[in-house]
Amino acid sequence: MRFIITLWIAKLTAFAVNLLDKKRGSNYSGKIAVKLMPNFIAKFKSIDYNKVYFISGTNGKSTTTNLLAHTLISAGKRVACNTEGANMMGGVATTLIKNSTLSGRFNKEFLVLEIDERSFPGIVKLLPGKNLALTNLQKDQVQRNGDPDFILRKFKNAIECGMTLFLNNEEPRSRSLENCADNVVYFSVLQNEKSYQTDDPYAVTLPCPKCFHPIAYDNYNLANIGQFHCTRCDYASKADADVVISNINFNENTFVSGDKVWNVPYTMPFYIYNFAMCIAIGRIIGLTDAELQKGFASFVNPAAHMDVIHFRGKEIHYLRGKQENPEALQSQLDMIAADKRQKAVYVGMYQITDFYPYYGGSFYLFDCDFESVVKSNVTHYVAFSTTVANDIASRMILAGADKDRVSVFDTNHIPTIFSELDTIEADVIYILTNTKHAPEIKEYFKQGGGVNA
Repeated sequence: MRFIITLWIAKLTAFAVNLLDKKRGSNYSGKIAVKLMPNFIAKFKSIDYNKVYFISGTNGKSTTTNLLAHTLISAGKRVACNTEGANMMGGVATTLIKNSTLSGRFNKEFLVLEIDERSFPGIVKLLPGKNLALTNLQKDQVQRNGDPDFILRKFKNAIECGMTLFLNNEEPRSRSLENCADNVVYFSVLQNEKSYQTDDPYAVTLPCPKCFHPIAYDNYNLANIGQFHCTRCDYASKADADVVISNINFNENTFVSGDKVWNVPYTMPFYIYNFAMCIAIGRIIGLTDAELQKGFASFVNPAAHMDVIHFRGKEIHYLRGKQENPEALQSQLDMIAADKRQKAVYVGMYQITDFYPYYGGSFYLFDCDFESVVKSNVTHYVAFSTTVANDIASRMILAGADKDRVSVFDTNHIPTIFSELDTIEADVIYILTNTKHAPEIKEYFKQGGGVNA
């Protein structure tokens, strides 16, 4: 009876929040339910745990979750998914509240959940789903997660041997979980025209998860993701992964997997791994390649954080995203570096205030390859924010930027930050910030007559 009462309170709360403002309270009802009843999510009935898919990892879990849910729905499956991105206990509870009857009976076939890495052990204990897909495990949110090996140990302790794991063949840390479960499916992206190598003597690698000697990369597809081998033991990328993507045509948005050419809406390198994982999961579920292709072709990523805005004769590319790990930041810097046109680059990094103590470090930018941006025809740089503006400028200069071409604005005042925009010679402008400050920046350009391309 306690569960039913809690469920009804939560459903009423969800209804009221939706009535007041549909844009607010994506996980408010779930938070209330979990506070009233900590084991709330364990009490739902009719969940087939073999059809519960947890998507986790440092980078790419939101996109992959949305892609998998969209593809299953396009194939006619009934799917519940926390597409709002509320990926902790309250968000999972909210998803179940919205997809259940008044008696607590789950009314969908599949449950696809994006799960925060630290929250996974607590969630899987109450909701024992049988499938876990990991995008990668990288340095992330150091003020909260500490070292990524801490997160790795959390997964090791929480994975049951009867689970099926979907693991990235080119990411050494998460792939080392292969011995924790009886069933493992590997997905892989082969070397391609955007793969790279580095001879940087300061490039940071990681110890082999098995023998703790250095990992060496034959090539990188993304930062710290690529064909690898241990310099001492036999730990290395598998030569025969279950899903292999090759022959990527970045201009035509195609790749090859199996004997099929796939057409997809996005071919930036990090998206390719999202598609690889979804092919791996989809085939296990029993979707045909035709059903997978149909879902991929119609997918529009609601988690995409990029706009092109025409503003006062300038072509502005506004990129924003997670600024709490170097891999996510590097993917955006790679996009800037790939554009060889004359351009200006704005970079703002902010204090992270999700919880106390607040974090105001800038070392993520120092872990990234900013040199490639400097070499890509940049005429002017702008470093801004009240927290680390001068640190950003120092990173630009250390990468080779002419200090006379670097402007520093120790402020979050939008008109001040863009006060030089009209006088900058370049007609192409790249702006890089986190997601939190995106609404006010987008509003500034909208009010000034900016038009989205």
